[in-house]
Formats: sequence, C-alpha cells, structure tokens
Amino acid sequence: MAAAATTAFIRSSSRILVASADSSFRKRLMSSPVCLQALSEEAVGGAHALAKLAHFSCDSVLLDRNLPDLDSSEVAEIIRQRYPRIDVEFVDSKTCRTLPNESETEAAVPAVEYGPATPALEEVRRDVPVSSSHLRLFKDETAAALPGMLGSSRAMQQVYRLVRMVAARDTTVLITGETGTGKELVAQAIHKLSPRANHPFVVVNCAAIPEPLFESELFGYSRGAFTGAVQSRLGRVHFAQGGTLFLDEIGELPLSMQAKLLRFLQNGEVQRLGSSEVYRVDVRVVCATNVRLLDHIQTKQFRQDLYFRLAVFPLVVPPLRERAEDICVLCEHFLAQLSADNSVPCKYLAPAASALLQCANWQGNVRELQHALERAFILAGNENLLRVEHFQQHSEAIQLREI
Repeated sequence: MAAAATTAFIRSSSRILVASADSSFRKRLMSSPVCLQALSEEAVGGAHALAKLAHFSCDSVLLDRNLPDLDSSEVAEIIRQRYPRIDVEFVDSKTCRTLPNESETEAAVPAVEYGPATPALEEVRRDVPVSSSHLRLFKDETAAALPGMLGSSRAMQQVYRLVRMVAARDTTVLITGETGTGKELVAQAIHKLSPRANHPFVVVNCAAIPEPLFESELFGYSRGAFTGAVQSRLGRVHFAQGGTLFLDEIGELPLSMQAKLLRFLQNGEVQRLGSSEVYRVDVRVVCATNVRLLDHIQTKQFRQDLYFRLAVFPLVVPPLRERAEDICVLCEHFLAQLSADNSVPCKYLAPAASALLQCANWQGNVRELQHALERAFILAGNENLLRVEHFQQHSEAIQLREI
C-alpha cells in the first residue's frame, strides 16, 4: 500500500531531482519509467542537491538516506523550509532493491514527504521511522547565535543552523546577500566553528585588487617575473595554508582570473607567476557576493563552471527588513559599544525612536543601522536618551532615496 502511494506520488511529478552518491543506484532511478517520463536531474550528495535546486525548479526530490556529506533528514528539512512546494521523498540505496514502479514494489523502502500534504501520502508517513536528528530539527525552535553575530529571528536561526552543519566540513561555501548584511561575519563564523579555527583566516577583496595584479596577489610570484619583482613572494593562498581563504565580492573577480581560480579549486595546486614549480596547498574556500551571479553568467561576466564549483553549499544572509525583530537587539549592542568606546554612561533609545528604526527600509542593512545610531549618538550630546529628532537626518536620507 505504501509503495503504491509512493508510485502515485512520483508519477504526478513532472520535474524530479535524484540525489544519491551511489552512481549505479542513481542510474537505476534515472532510467526507470517514472523518471524517464519526467524532466530529471542528478545530484551526488546533499550539498550538491541544494546547489542544484538553486537553478533547477523541480516538483519532487528523491533523496537517498545514505548521503556522504550531510544528514539526509537535515537536507530534507532545508528543502522544506527553502522550497515548501517541493515534495521530498526518501529512498535507500543500501536496502532498496526494486523501484516503486517495478513489479516487486513491496521491497521498496517507504517514502516520506515534507511538502504540502496529500491524502495518498498520509499512510506512507505513518510507516516511516523518524530519526533523532529529524526530531531535533522540529523541536529545537531556537538555534544559538554564531560567534560575533546577534539576532534570534527565524531567518537568522536558519542561517545559524546551516553554518553549523557545513562548518565542520571542507565544502566550498558561497554566501550571498545584500550589502551590509554581515556576510564576512558568517564567513568568520564558519572558520571559527571548523577544525581549521587555529589556522589563518585570509581575506581577499576581489573588488579592491587591480586586474593586472590579481594573479600575483592570489598565487604569488618569483623573482624576475615582471619589472620590479626583485624577490619572490608568496600569494594569499599560501598564507591561508591549513585555514580558510575568504574571497569577498567574488562577483568582481576578473574574467581572466576565473579559469585559474577554477583550476586551483579543482586540484588544490598553485603555480606562482614566473615559476614552473607547482605547490599543493590545503585551503578551504569561502566566497561572498552581493550580486546575482546567475545574471553575470547570462551576460558572460562570470563562468558557469566556476559558479557551480563555488556554490556547492549556497547560503543566503537575509536583509534586515526581513528580520525586523532583531533591530532592538542590534541597537542595544551598538549603543553599548559606542558608550563604552566613548567612556560615557550607556545611552538608550526612546520608544518612538525605536519604533521609527523598526519601520525603516534599511537598504544598507546592519551597516546602515550602525551608522545611523553612531550619528544619533553624536547628535544626542550629553543626553542619555536618543529621540526621533536625533534620527531626523537619516529619515530625510531615506526619503531622498525613495524619490
């Protein structure tokens, strides 16, 4: 009965993602009549499946319980939260010997669905044992904040959970979000929570390095490689040995450097400019951008193959307007910091000023909020209470932007 319900569920899907590290099992699923009748794609792991879903709009996911990188229940929960309309169904490459549409359907592993409920699947869900990690995801509503970060909103708790899931691995992470949302803080948290925490965290701002100097800055150079190279120098990649290399503003990476970065990501080898020697390095790469890289791919500004190599584990940092409940906590933190730095009694927000800040759009996000508080802190002078008029200049700036 459960297998019949599973078959009906898959047959109703027109776009399917199959996620399993077992290539033969994946091939059997892909070649089944069910998948052949649909538009299907493959993923070799949990992180790869999440990356695929960023650009492949599907109706259902067949998720192997035996993933090599992430816990399958946690992957299913991420999909449920990010894409609530996608149905997720478990399969088991170790015990499943027949597919749901084959003759011996009784041997197929029952499936579980996390999307919108359908009557056909209610009986299936009752037959599936729930793992302790699955129970934890639903019962643990509050995730502890990351090192250096504040906020208990639902949007930020999802970020905290994802960071803790991926931090312990060497998976490449692509952090996206608007300017001022705290992408570098997320990258630092990934590093601090990883086994590489005692090794260097090296930051490369791709927007700040001139294109002619980028290769030598990243990979180093040998003496005589170019005019003025009077001695050899190691690149930023070498300095990150054993630790994390954070490539900020990766969307600004020159096109001429993208193929070289891709090669480094694939084989972990570095060749200094002007040298024939090849060095192997052990570096975990985390990237961040505030631009939509898929748009850059369409305009030929960014390589598609590099994007897929960087976006193994995509992580979106929400804008401040989607986490308004965190604004008061952030204000308290920044005001306490400003008061301590200036050796004055701690200043506070008047209720009306607090309401004003919670209603603002904050196009510059947390960074803009911090600057608005610093400006109001100065305008308040010796007063301990920051009132609406102290934020008047900021309100006028908001109106100008809207015009």
